Amino acid sequence: MIYSVDVRITAPVNGTEVTDRVADAVENLFPEADVSSASGELRGRSRSMEHFSELLHEQAILDSARGAFFANRSGDTIEFGLKKQAAFRGVVNFAVGNGSALGDIRVRATVEEPDVESFVDHIAPPTEDGRPIE
Repeated sequence: MIYSVDVRITAPVNGTEVTDRVADAVENLFPEADVSSASGELRGRSRSMEHFSELLHEQAILDSARGAFFANRSGDTIEFGLKKQAAFRGVVNFAVGNGSALGDIRVRATVEEPDVESFVDHIAPPTEDGRPIE
């Protein structure tokens, strides 16, 4: 199955932060993203979430990821936030509740093919006893 997705990533860069470090945080989770700087924020765009999916599997947080994806789903789009400090260390930590003082990395993925449910099942498959159901 070939998945077609348009991933847009934004991250604020505060005056106390180094732009390159925020870029590193984004690229640690989305190395395939094309990242650019624009007045106080970084913007990235990707056509893949494969590395992000690998991190979800390694960290064994597939159920948490599915919850985050479906909690902010709108039609063919999922949106979620990620903590910058964790991302800088190459760790996925979903932002819930009030955002952090430094701002969170925001991800908006619009699924073009086949559909959102299939794409989420590919990136973060359902689990049973903590293991992905094949």
